[in-house]
Amino acid sequence: MSIHDRFDLVIFDWAGTMVDFGCEAPVKALIEAFGTEGVRIDAATARRDMGMAKVDHVRAVLAVPTVAATWRARHGRPADEGDVELIMSRLRAPMREHAARASTLIPGARECIEQLRAQGLRIASSTGYTREMMKPVLVRAAEQGYIPEHLVCSGETPAGRPSPLMIYKACVDLGVWPLSRVVKVDDAQAGIAEGRSAGAFTVGVASGNLLGMSFDAFCALSPAERESHTGAARAALLRAGADLAIDSVADLVPALERICG
Repeated sequence: MSIHDRFDLVIFDWAGTMVDFGCEAPVKALIEAFGTEGVRIDAATARRDMGMAKVDHVRAVLAVPTVAATWRARHGRPADEGDVELIMSRLRAPMREHAARASTLIPGARECIEQLRAQGLRIASSTGYTREMMKPVLVRAAEQGYIPEHLVCSGETPAGRPSPLMIYKACVDLGVWPLSRVVKVDDAQAGIAEGRSAGAFTVGVASGNLLGMSFDAFCALSPAERESHTGAARAALLRAGADLAIDSVADLVPALERICG
């Protein structure tokens, strides 16, 4: 059985899955945005709810007890929805800047797309970024040969991840059904939950948010250290409900061929 005998559509996440190895851009942007309001957050806090729509991600960070306490001490009151909008306004510029700089395709990503298309599969994408945040990413990805057929951005469905609505939108727009013939590929637990909620076959990618380091830093590790880090990320994605966990998007086609064989 070929991959196309079982699946029709693959929906890829962006940061940490197809671009931005280690998913660093949104972490840096969130730290910067909160810092403008006198609230310091660390990388672990920024990464905890990665994959959500950015406005929901900001709400989740503000709800972290240490962040809530720091906000109250700095501003004299608890954060409210007006503050969510304030942080979002502070986030837009650094998000675009960091995303633009981190838009190099992950090694093997373009080859993966070419192999899937050669087998007759369609390619869609979704992201927790807004359409505005995605503009520089789309330009850079196209320059490197990656242009998915469809894109759903944060705010373009009534709810973002972990709801399945972005997957539903892609399937409605592309006329793909049933959902069991869709593969969702994501590096964050929220994206895995999205895929499960939709009834898609869900693949977790270890090279992103859970790995949490740049490609250069990863390559500087010993083989044993690399396996330790990617193994921990794979295990976390499987615990989150992924049907399959791989080290990188470069491993997707062989992994799908094994399960379809």
